[in-house]
Amino acid sequence: MFLAQAWERALLRLMDENLAPALYHPGRGSEGTEVAATMALEDSDYLLYDHRGVAHIVAKGVDLAAMFGDFIGNDLGTTRGMGAGIVHIVDPSLGVIGQSGTLGGNQVIAAGAALSSKLRKSGQVTMCFFGDGAANRGTFHEAANVAGAWKLPLVFVIQNNGWAVSVPVEHSTGGRFVDRAIGYGMPGVQVDGADPMAVYEAATTAVNRARNGEGATIIEAKTVRLQGHYFGDPDGYRDKALRAEAAHGDPIVLTRAQLLSQGTPEAEIDDVERAALAEVDAARAKALTGKAPGPERIFEDIYA
Repeated sequence: MFLAQAWERALLRLMDENLAPALYHPGRGSEGTEVAATMALEDSDYLLYDHRGVAHIVAKGVDLAAMFGDFIGNDLGTTRGMGAGIVHIVDPSLGVIGQSGTLGGNQVIAAGAALSSKLRKSGQVTMCFFGDGAANRGTFHEAANVAGAWKLPLVFVIQNNGWAVSVPVEHSTGGRFVDRAIGYGMPGVQVDGADPMAVYEAATTAVNRARNGEGATIIEAKTVRLQGHYFGDPDGYRDKALRAEAAHGDPIVLTRAQLLSQGTPEAEIDDVERAALAEVDAARAKALTGKAPGPERIFEDIYA
């Protein structure tokens, strides 16, 4: 989680320095859910991440310099310059198959990936992340319906931070997201997204069910959004009290405190954090040596 936070901070500095486009939706507050759920996957399992941060991508093991390269838009990125400076990171060797051009579009892609695994009998599981706003798109119903009907090896992870851009969830949603699972014939579980252990336990159970042929699961993780919707968002639609309340749900702060209370030496935690910062600094330096792709790049990786 700290590694993902450090990477994000370095990315925001690149944006401040005009070295990367300022097109990013910070993930502070989502790290506990994204890291813990992804850690339940194997390297060969499929990940369709959402737009909120990159902790799930970091947890899947994607090269940090390549991730920077995608945002800078140079040839060291996973897409070798085709990422357009936003979160379009892809690494098939690690099962990272991207998201979608529109929020929620990854839901039906995830159903297709899971169907592929089922037909090939590969034993792979697909995990699909999206927020409470995207959970209200029709694509979610389509994907969840076939996942339930065909018992697809698919885990839906809804990151419910209570806000779809500037719209509070109580103004956009009737009932609980987790209760929708009943209508699709699959289990649903709601967890505290600030508790990585609880998320990991729920995700491990869901992944094991999927891998054993028992079908899909909906996990609703109650998270917090510690910053505005996008980089530069003044966040004026949330009053100071709401923002202060959200800060109490920071999974990194809570996990650090928990480790200390369990007897982990603070020096050991400090060493881990220093190593993460050094790793990020090295990745940033490497990424900045990349070159912009030439015009011939647009003719590569074309399928017709």
